[in-house]
Amino acid sequence: MRRIVLLVSVALLVATTAAQAGPIGLGVGAFGGLSWPILQDDVSNGSVFGVRVPVKALSMLTFEGYYEKSSLGDAEEEIGGVTYTREGFDHTGIGVNAVFGSGGLGAGFYPYVGIGSHQLTRTGTEDIKDTAWNFGLGYGIKAGAKLSVQIRGELNMIVTGDTSRKFGNATAGLTYSLMP
Repeated sequence: MRRIVLLVSVALLVATTAAQAGPIGLGVGAFGGLSWPILQDDVSNGSVFGVRVPVKALSMLTFEGYYEKSSLGDAEEEIGGVTYTREGFDHTGIGVNAVFGSGGLGAGFYPYVGIGSHQLTRTGTEDIKDTAWNFGLGYGIKAGAKLSVQIRGELNMIVTGDTSRKFGNATAGLTYSLMP
């Protein structure tokens, strides 16, 4: 968690330093979509939603704080001829993405990477709370002077010691630009 606070602090410092060199941008957005587990038999697809706060630091770099929540579905497993139902995870995460290109607050394709602190919770098991990495590609479409539609596909990987829990997320959302 200390690494996340440090990274967010550095991102804000870079953003304020860049503000002196040129125009910055600030926005707020909401998103929702589908989350599916990758190579995991103990959980199934679910929904994901959250908020993003993009801060344009440079002309081609935006730092984006995010909060996300997903509810993954139950999965059935057969062990020794008996079928068991495992409850899906409740997944929450907070972190920061680095969005490259001009799409984070506007239009066009853009890649992004991020780091965060994520938690997986399920009844009857110990919570998993670890560092998560995001890798993705987005596309922004202008929907007005200050409004854009953001469509994204991402890989979310929660590192759990020697292994990881991986999820694919497909989201769509709206971002409102508070400052140019």
